[in-house]
Parts: sequence; C-alpha cells; structure tokens
Amino acid sequence: MAHLNNTALARMRHVLQDHIAAGRIPGAIAVIGKGGQVDTFETLGRRDPAGDQPMPPDAIFRIYSMTKPIVSLAALMLAEEGKLSLVDPVAKYLPEFGSVQVGEERNGTLELQPLARPPTVHDLLRHTAGLSYEFVGNGPVHKEYQAANLPDRTRTSAEHARLLATLPLVAQPGTRWEYSRATDVLGAVVEAASGQPLGQHLQQAIFAPLGMRDTGFSIPQDQFNRIVEPFAKCPDSGAPVVMMDARVVPKFESGGGGLLSTAGDYVRFLQLMRNMGRLEGQRLVSRKTIEWMTSDHLGSAMVTGDLLPPGHGFGLGFAVRRGSGLGPQPGSPGMYFWSGIGGTSFFIDPQEDVFAMLLTQAPNQRIYFRNLFRHLVYAALE
Repeated sequence: MAHLNNTALARMRHVLQDHIAAGRIPGAIAVIGKGGQVDTFETLGRRDPAGDQPMPPDAIFRIYSMTKPIVSLAALMLAEEGKLSLVDPVAKYLPEFGSVQVGEERNGTLELQPLARPPTVHDLLRHTAGLSYEFVGNGPVHKEYQAANLPDRTRTSAEHARLLATLPLVAQPGTRWEYSRATDVLGAVVEAASGQPLGQHLQQAIFAPLGMRDTGFSIPQDQFNRIVEPFAKCPDSGAPVVMMDARVVPKFESGGGGLLSTAGDYVRFLQLMRNMGRLEGQRLVSRKTIEWMTSDHLGSAMVTGDLLPPGHGFGLGFAVRRGSGLGPQPGSPGMYFWSGIGGTSFFIDPQEDVFAMLLTQAPNQRIYFRNLFRHLVYAALE
C-alpha cells in the first residue's frame, strides 16, 4: 500500500492556497485516500467569492460529468438483476432509436446513411453509440445538436432522448469513441428498465445504501446556503461564468451531468469502487462487474478529440489508463478517472491503492487544476 509524504502533502496545500490567493479559483476541497480510508481532507478558500464564508466540509458542488460513473454503475446493477443487457439495442428500451441514421458530410452537405448495426447499451456506456455533444465539434451534425437546444432542463429524460433520436449520428455505432450525450440516453434506458424516474432509482439503488444523503438532481431550499459558487467573471478571459442553476428543480434528470453532491458523499462512491462493490459490509454490485467496468472497452476503436490522453482507453463510465507511459501525467496501468466540466475531478489507482478528488467550481480553469492536482498527489506517494 502506498504511503503519503507529509512534506509533499503540505506542498499540495500551499500550491492550491497560492492559486486561491492569486484569484485563480475561489475555493476547493481536496481529498486523498489510501487503503480505502480518507487520509487528507482539505477545505480551502471560500464557498462563494461574493462572501467571506470559508469553504465548509459539507459544501454542495455541481459535479456535472462525475454523474456519469454513478449512472453507469446503476445500469450495470440492473444488468446484474437481469433487467437489461449490454448487447441489447438501445431501441429495445427506447424505440425511437430504431430509426436513427448516420450523418456524413459530402461536398459540403449532410447526407444520411443507414446503420451498419444498431447502437447498443454497451455503446452508450463506452461512448461509441455515434452520439456526440454540441460543444465537441462544429461539423454539420454538431450544428444540428447546437440548434436543438439540448441543455434545456425543462424536458424530461425521456423527452431529451426522443429529441436526440431525431438527430443524425456522427459515426457508425462501434467505430469511434466520441464523448457524448450517451449517458443522458443511458439514464433514460435506466428509467425504462427500472420503471422509475432516474433520480428515484439512484436514490433507492445507490444513494440510500451508501449514505449519500446530499446527492441528487436538486436540493432542499434550506440547504441553498451550502452551494459552492464560481467567480462571476472568468479570471482569465473576463467573460461571465455561467453554470447550472443549483437552486432549480429540473425536469431533466441528466444522467450525463445533472447531479449535485458533496465531497463526503462522493468519497462513499469512490470507496465502493475501491472496495470492488462493497462498503461497510454491504455489497451493492459484484467484484467481477467492477473489474469489467474499469477495464478498457475501446481496443482499437478510433478516438476523437483530446479528452482521452495518449495511453488511455475507456471503460464503462471511466477513462482507463493502459500503461505507465505516454500520458502527460503520472499514473499506473489500470488507474481510472473522470471529471466534470464545472471543475471537479477524481481518480482511483488500484495499483497504489489510492484515490483522490478535487472539487472546485471554476469551469474555464478545470483542465489546468485537474492536471495540477494529479501531479501533486502522485508527488506525495512514497
């Protein structure tokens, strides 16, 4: 088991404090665990830059895409119960996906092509379904995504999926990894397979058993004073910082990015993963499912964009490191991780038996601090 160097931990704290003092981020919570237990829990800076309240340990963050691993786990738990199968076409649960087509740009125009095979639940989990995000490109299909106003939170999860099914795919299913709204669609699949709204199912299957009391798609009004806020303007560009309104109860329970959570709650999820599906004597999911979930599922599939660094693949809800080299940050083969667009990130390194998480609300600085934090944590390993 890895040991942590106290001098390096103090340096990590000072580096983050220096960035807070320089006005790069308003505040943060940094967590490091070893051997399945929390070793370091640092609350830094302010909860809201417009006020003077120090960052509280139970602060509530918009975790955005750190929702994806939780919803992916919920789907795999349903698979263990025999309520869905990863080889199933998405259309088995959401019939509207039975008529999707692939959009190909030819001579400046968008041409629709038939599917070589239908997208499956497995494709949703590993982002190879041919779906995309409106912000990852500017091709003709991405422009259709942009025109559809997909972030609208007044649609239900099922309505959101039906809208996505009217848009062309960017690639044939199974041929390419493209970060996408696939986990939003997976959330609708979970609803169909479980017979429950996504938030209700997550509460029953994961949050209540793990004691994640402050995690959900909305929070009570009397807890609004715990919400972490970003700077009003980006410290780099000066542009207004726009984030999801954490005070609104959305109709759209986004499986890809809608959850609010705390450091203490998300640590419970990380501990469950580190313990291969068990926490405090309670097993939620089998050891083999966690092993399978955190293995590379891409193989030779083409990867687009720069979200997956060199030397990395993707599992069922997580990026997975394939080897010690190639990547621009240190790490071990088998380490898995993900992050949120609002400035939250985590990783679990089974080889070193370490997990770590940085929570802040600084969308435009997220990549810098995600990379910095990982370097600082690995620098503390003995």
